Amino acid sequence: MESRNDIKKVSCYPTIKGRHSPSVIVIGGGFAGISAARALQNSSFKVVLLESRHRIGGRAYTDYSFGFPVDMGAAWLHGACVKNPLAPVIGRLGLPLYRTSGDDSVLFDHDLESYALYDTDGNQVPQELVEHVGGIFESMLKEVMYCPVFTVLLAEIQMNALIHLNLQTEKLRQEISNDMSMTKAIAMVFERRPDLRLEGLADKVLKWYLCRLEGWFAADADTISLKYWDEEVLLPGGHALMVRGYRPVINTLARDLDIRLGHRVSKIVRDKMGVEVIVDNGKSFVADAVVITVPLGVLKSNSIKFEPRLPNWKEEAIKDIGVGTENKIALHFDRVFWPSVEFLGVVSSSTYSCSYFLNLHKATGHPVLVYMPAGQLAHDLEKLTDEAAASFAFQQLKQILPDASKPIQYLVSHWGTDVNSLGSYSYDTVGKPHYLFERLRIPVDNLFFAGEATSLDYTGTVHGAFSTGLMAAEECRMRVLEKYGNLDIFHPAMGHGEEEQLSAPLLISRI
Repeated sequence: MESRNDIKKVSCYPTIKGRHSPSVIVIGGGFAGISAARALQNSSFKVVLLESRHRIGGRAYTDYSFGFPVDMGAAWLHGACVKNPLAPVIGRLGLPLYRTSGDDSVLFDHDLESYALYDTDGNQVPQELVEHVGGIFESMLKEVMYCPVFTVLLAEIQMNALIHLNLQTEKLRQEISNDMSMTKAIAMVFERRPDLRLEGLADKVLKWYLCRLEGWFAADADTISLKYWDEEVLLPGGHALMVRGYRPVINTLARDLDIRLGHRVSKIVRDKMGVEVIVDNGKSFVADAVVITVPLGVLKSNSIKFEPRLPNWKEEAIKDIGVGTENKIALHFDRVFWPSVEFLGVVSSSTYSCSYFLNLHKATGHPVLVYMPAGQLAHDLEKLTDEAAASFAFQQLKQILPDASKPIQYLVSHWGTDVNSLGSYSYDTVGKPHYLFERLRIPVDNLFFAGEATSLDYTGTVHGAFSTGLMAAEECRMRVLEKYGNLDIFHPAMGHGEEEQLSAPLLISRI
């Protein structure tokens, strides 16, 4: 039996003329890690990627158990346009997109008319009420900044109560010195303007929209920051589902990379000479630098030990950025028995008891509904067996469609308890500054950081993770080549001209 001291370190680079060629270890095989590894390999670095799972993709996971692709993690392209950094590869692969929202809303990834909401007795909410309350909720939460154009627009459509609600919300945000939760902010607005309160069915619809807001951040509204909830920058083009899933994209980007699956990192040791990365089985790898792209939830768990410790400002960023959980329970049926809308929802008196289903049949043609619990409900359902969780989701469906047939198959995600993720994606928590996302990204010596939680503008998105991987790769390349004194002799394999030449139009539909 080998002892720890008997195990040899694995060098990530060959020796050339008495010295090493530039080398990097990338930790994490999601979009951030794969994009960083691809960029560094294209820059003639020796790259080894270590992934704890026995697959790549990270929190973008396309399952084929039903006989066709179903994304059980990331599923949307937020910003379906050529400006999206993932557009070139998606276009070249000819992957179809299904647009679910035509605008660039931070609140809705579906247009309001695509909802069919029901009360718990199975009665459908009138569509006029769904759209009216949705418009009030969206405008209530948007940052108006006293924009004259927006105010005139609202006046033109004679929504005076909505204007007052907007001004009250923005006034509240301007007045407070300390941050507060979205739940408290909404309650304070209605305390100030009791005439704006909704009652009965309309109030339940408002609770459903608040439930959808919680789904966007994968967290309960009483933990979401009023000051920073809308800091995310949205690309134009609206939101679109990846009809064939994200697997083809990640597989294409990972082609020809040296990827070691089943390699869970337990320790990272750094000094002026380089970095040593130790995995659970005791094997260690050495290189000039490391790009760390593991999910924020994994960093929070302290399952990876750093020697020496990370600086206090980095540890505080890891601790204070929030990580939410949204899971998916995919129900596969033998036939379609639900209306031809993109979202089915159950309205109720609390956000916890509201629910919603994504109708994949609209986008893919397959008879699948995906139940999507977030926040505390997601955590509670993860305590159940897969069978019990699927049964719970089906019972939610039966509330609104009593004649629903039982699913023939189901899939259940566990992003909150999966040791490889420990959460779905990051968000701004109450009382913590938004600049923490940038602090999480900033390198520490020869350690570089990437992933959706290091994106100041595109938090929680696939293209955000992808972009931070490219950014970390460039920072790493510059730093390592400075060390070698060869900063001017290495160039990315693909220049801007070639990238444009290889681009292809996105195939977007909404049928």
